[in-house]
Formats: sequence, C-alpha cells, structure tokens
Amino acid sequence: MQFSEQWLRTWVNPALNSDELAHLLTMAGLEVEENEPAAPAFNDVFVAEVLSIAKHPDADRLNVCQVNVGEAEPLTIVCGAPNVAPGLKVPCARIGANLPGDFKIKRAKVRGVESFGMLCSGDELGIPDGVDGLLILPADAPVGTPLRDYLQLDDRLLTLKLTPNRTDCLSIKGIAREVAALVACEQTPVAVSEAAVSTDVTRAVVLGDAAACPRYAGRVIRGVNARAATPMWMKQRLERSGVRSISALVDVTNYVLLEQGQPMHAFDNAKLSGTITARMAQAGEKIVLLNDKELALDADMLVIADAHKPVALAGIMGGAATAVDDDTTEIFLESAFFAPNVIAGKSRRIGFGSDSSYRFERGVDFTATRIALERATQLVLEICGGEAGPVVEQIAELPARPAVNLRLARVARVLGVDLPRERIITILESLGLGVADQGEVLAVTPPSFRFDIEIEEDLIEEIARVYGYDNVPVAPSAARLAMLPQPGNLRGKSLLKNLLVARDYFEAINYAFVEERWEKELAGNDQPVRLINPIASQWNVMRSSLIGGLVNALKANQNRRQDRVRLFELARVFNGTTADTQPEKLAALAWGGRHAEQWGGGKDAVDFFDVKADVEALLAPRSADFKRASHPALHPGRSAEVWLDGRSIGVLGELHPRWVQSYELGSAPVLFELDVEALLNVARIEAKPHAKFQPVRRDLALLVDEAAATADLLTAFAGMKNPLVTNIEIFDVYRGKGLPEGKKSLAFKVLMQDTAKTLTDEEVEAVMAGLIKIAEQSGAQLRV
Repeated sequence: MQFSEQWLRTWVNPALNSDELAHLLTMAGLEVEENEPAAPAFNDVFVAEVLSIAKHPDADRLNVCQVNVGEAEPLTIVCGAPNVAPGLKVPCARIGANLPGDFKIKRAKVRGVESFGMLCSGDELGIPDGVDGLLILPADAPVGTPLRDYLQLDDRLLTLKLTPNRTDCLSIKGIAREVAALVACEQTPVAVSEAAVSTDVTRAVVLGDAAACPRYAGRVIRGVNARAATPMWMKQRLERSGVRSISALVDVTNYVLLEQGQPMHAFDNAKLSGTITARMAQAGEKIVLLNDKELALDADMLVIADAHKPVALAGIMGGAATAVDDDTTEIFLESAFFAPNVIAGKSRRIGFGSDSSYRFERGVDFTATRIALERATQLVLEICGGEAGPVVEQIAELPARPAVNLRLARVARVLGVDLPRERIITILESLGLGVADQGEVLAVTPPSFRFDIEIEEDLIEEIARVYGYDNVPVAPSAARLAMLPQPGNLRGKSLLKNLLVARDYFEAINYAFVEERWEKELAGNDQPVRLINPIASQWNVMRSSLIGGLVNALKANQNRRQDRVRLFELARVFNGTTADTQPEKLAALAWGGRHAEQWGGGKDAVDFFDVKADVEALLAPRSADFKRASHPALHPGRSAEVWLDGRSIGVLGELHPRWVQSYELGSAPVLFELDVEALLNVARIEAKPHAKFQPVRRDLALLVDEAAATADLLTAFAGMKNPLVTNIEIFDVYRGKGLPEGKKSLAFKVLMQDTAKTLTDEEVEAVMAGLIKIAEQSGAQLRV
C-alpha cells in the first residue's frame, strides 16, 4: 500500500524523520518497500496569476504575459503554453530558480522580448498532471505563496509490502494505530459524527444470505451535485496513494477506503428499483461491471441485487447500469461486511480484481461498517451537498472473536526476554487487543480488525514486534550440536550446479508454466497438465521438460545481442498431478562460440562433443553409454540417449533444424536434459596404488557396418572386465578408399597395466585376442 507521510502525520506524528519512521515500520513487520519524495527538488517557484496576455510581435505561437507573483510590479514573461489565459493561477519560476533536470531560470530575450521568468507545466516541475500546457492551480490559490508549501511537495510517499495477514494496515487508520503502539504516542483520528438526517427517504435492505453477508448498511442522499469538483487536498491524497481521481462521488468512496480501510460503493439511486438484497447469484444471471466486462454469474458468487437484477458483484465491483455519473442527483451509499471465504478466489476466477476485493477476501473490520458510512456521508455533504436520509442496516451473526490464552512463561521462553507482566499487557492493549488478567495466563481477545490472531504464537509475535526485534538479546546457543553423517555415495544438488558453473554455465530460473506449443513441439507432449487459472493466456500448461524454457531464454539473450550463451536449470517437471509424476531434471543449453572471444583463441562454434564432455563431467567418476536417440526436440543424426547403470537417464544433442528455423535462432544450440536422481548417486572413490611399471598400448582396427554404433562395441569391451585393461578409447574413424562399400573402420586405443609387475607379451596378446573375439561376436572384423 502506498500512502502520503503527511497524511499519516495528521493522525499520528511521532518525533521521527521519514527514514526513521520507515525503519520503525519495517522492523515491526510492515516492510517499507519504497520511500520516495512526492516531487523532485526545485526552488523559487511561486503561485502566480496571469493578469493579461498579448501576442508576441515576432512569433505566432508565443504570448507576452503580465504576471502577478505577489510583488509591487508584475513580471513580463514570454510563454508558449497553449492553455495560458488571463485570470489563471499557475506556477511561476522566477529568475534564479533551479528546476528538475538541472535547468536554471535566467533573464533572457525571446525573439527580442525580455522575459523575467517562466510559467511552468506539471512535467517541468516533475509533477505530471496529464495536461498539455501549464499546471492550472485552484482559483483560490494565494498569489506569492511558494509552490512547494502550497502543494505540500515536501511530502514523502511510503509503500508498504504487507504480508497477506495484515489487512488491518491497508488504511491510514490502521497504520496510525501501529505507529502509535510502536512509539507509545497519542493518535488524533479524524472526528466522525452521525450525519444530520434531513429527509425520510430510505431504501429497504435484506440479507438474503446472512452467512455470506452478515452486515449491510445503506442510506439515500438526495440533492447531490455530482459535477462538484473534488477538493485539491483529497485529490492530492488519492493521487499520492496511487488512486486516480475520477469524480467527487467516486473519490469520496475511494478516500474512505484508504482512510478507514472500509470498501464502499455509491449507486445512482434513480437507477435502482425496490429492495436491495445481498444474495447468491441465480442460474443464468449476468452483469456488466464498471470496467465494461460482462460476467455470467456462478451460483457461489455473492451479488447485491435490487428487485429485478444484480447491481454489483459483492466485494469486488459495482455494476455499470447503476453507476453514478455527472447527471446523478440522488445516491444510495452502501457499506457492508462480506465473509472473506465468500470473496476469496473470485477475482482470480474472473480474471481481474479491485482494491475492494483485495481487502474483503482478507477480512475488514466488521465493527467499522457504520463508522465508514457516516464518514462518507460527511464528505459527500461537504463536497457535493445534499440531504441525508436515515441509515438502514441489517445485522446477522458476526464473526466470533474467541479469546486466546497467553502463558507469560511461554513468552519468556520463546523470546528469551523476561518482560514484566504490565509491559506485556500494555503492548497488547496498545494494539487494540482485549486483555483479561488471569494470573500466569492472560486471556487475550483479538479485535474485530485482526483476523490473523488465532493461537498463542500469534500473540508472542505481536509482543516481539512492538518490543523490538533489535532489543531481543543475542545469546549463544546452549544446545548440543553434532555433525550429521554424510553418505559417501551421495552428493547434493548444489554440487551439480557448481560443476556446471565451473564449466562456464549460468543458472536460469524459468516459470514452471509454459506455452502449450512448447510442450507439443519440444517435448512431444499432447496431454500436458493444464492450469485452471493461468497467470497469462499463453502460459496455460505445466512443463514436462525444461528444454522449452531454455530455448526461450536463449532467444531472449539473442534479442539482447548476446553472442555466446551457456544456461542451465535444475527444476521440477510435471507429467501428472502426483508426487511420483513430478521428477526433478537438470537441463543445459550451449550456443555460440566454443570459447569466449579472445585474441589467442579461435572462433569455432560449440558442438555435440563439447556438451558431451560437460555431461561426462557431471557423471564422473562413473561412465555413461551414449546411444542413438530419437527425440522430438533434437536433430535425429546429432543426438544421443544417455544410459547409466543399464537405464536411460536423459538425452543430449543439437536442437532440430525445424525448431531452429521456427524459433528464429539462427544456428542450432546443443542441449541435454538428465534425471537429477541419477546424478545424485556417485560411485565411491577408492584409493589405488600408483603403478611403478609402464603401461602397454595396443591399437585395434576393426571393420564394421556403417550403421554400427561405436558405443555398442565399447560396452561389449567393458563386459570383459579384465583387470589388466585400464582404458579403451576410440581415436579414429575412417571411411573411403580401400574399404568395402557400406563399411567403416574404427580404431581403438587399448591401455594395459599391472601394478605388481611388467606385462609379458603373452599376457598382452591374450588380452587382445579376447577383445578381437568380443568384436567378432558383435559383428566386427579385424582390419588387416
């Protein structure tokens, strides 16, 4: 919630400056997210009156103005504003003034006419008003008054980032109550008295669903002037709270909302018929709201209806058919309490909300309904005139406020501070809570404006907030600490992330909801998990793969002229709605140069084998098998399935050319996506003695079919499990002259070593014979 500090200080004025006040609120749990000036700094700008204007002799669009700034003689000022006219009150920057943007006003000649200042627009002063031309001030603005003083521009705008439970602080009244409790100072709330009833016109009110709307009050006010201007002080406070001024009648209801925390609505009474009823919607009913949205009403939606039709969606927005306008002369002013559970969720369902729904779904003060109605009546009569009728009110069973027991010993144990009983009682009472002293236990009754106090811990938190978290002493822990055992075959997710960061990747965090197109094209998923209430129309399904989010992130980086992108994401995917269908995946994407641009390196693009090395680093010290893969997102000839311990754990490969073109990526990135569970298990590292004897190398050249996979041969060789073989790697693939058609030659390096002795030729030949036999069984031939 945004509010004016000066407005708050009319209710409570502690001896704190703006920064100290913001810190006080933040440390009390009401985080001040922003603390900004109401207007930028400027000086020597005064309220002035335009006495007369004459056309500039050498410029059609300029006027020579005589301006009264409160001195003996008027000033001559050349002005090009289209709305300048005699009799207007406007801001005038005198010679020597410094305006926002480091703009200094000097004496100047404009087309041969001397000008002794400048008449200012709102934009030039940093207080835009949406007007093309000068900032027009009220006719009663006192000439010669510094503009900063007249418009109270030395104000500060504070924005609270409230937690959902603190709806009681969504008003000046509520914030003032908190400040008064925190600094133990007096409040000066606005005086609200019952309006004098000068007409007997009423409209009957009925509670059609007392559980959903247990309190409803309204009154008719006749003879109002809907065209009356909203006073500057009200318009200013609304605008500094982020609310746009609309008309006097609407502004009054918005003002009471911000001041008292009670949402209200004004109907054009002439557009209503019969009794006003708070009831649930009936089958087939529709309503057009103030935002021109037509809704088909559901049976669980609470409405305010007259004798013929719904006229408002209760707690959310009024109907367009009964809205006040400039021709309104008679209003029906409502103030009500709606059960939070009835309003909650409706804004999300219909796709929009309001300041009213934001408050009602969290709970408003059900004892202040009548007070807010009287306050609004007071303002309407003051600004728009008219005659107020008697209040018609219906009250059913209001929410119960059961007492919560607070053990004093428990307070001391949780806070670590032995507070006196009197101090605890004072703190609770200053927050508006009722306290009954029962010895070592206090029976504390939550007030009507606090829906979040239900258990003892809630009360302890309130005591800690007001006492001050900074005042709670820091003491060393008396608990015994012990190191937890760490399994040697497991590693944490943070280690996986660190491994990729060390290999030049950056972590990406994408939304779990994605476009349905991504699921169909990049995951081959025609039945994704659908969202009932997506935050955006295109993000309507849950992801079953991380690839779509990374490709989208790549496109965003390309749009910002990044020429080398390395991204990874570790997150959950959704193949269903149960926990076992929501595994975690680790995916990464590489695009652009193999290395960052530098003078000593080449500009080769990253390829399949670069990213394959990254996958192998993640799996080390274990080794995976890479087999030909078919995946909807990947190039069929440049992709592989990653197998570990006899099962597939993911895929690796270039993005399919079809999607490279479709997503306008220019060139193909290389991606992988792996099961996190498989990556968390690692083989135990066992120490082995360093061999003192030289290894023996033998090369093995095999002739195989063109379609044969190298991985199959390596897997077959690994199955021999000969302790003398330390490593087998492929180092050459040959196709061409000298080979039969449809064949290729694979050359393998075989390393053998014994840690206890030098290998003999017989032992080496026996190993090679075994490998040749395995190769022949796999369909290969020894190349001679």
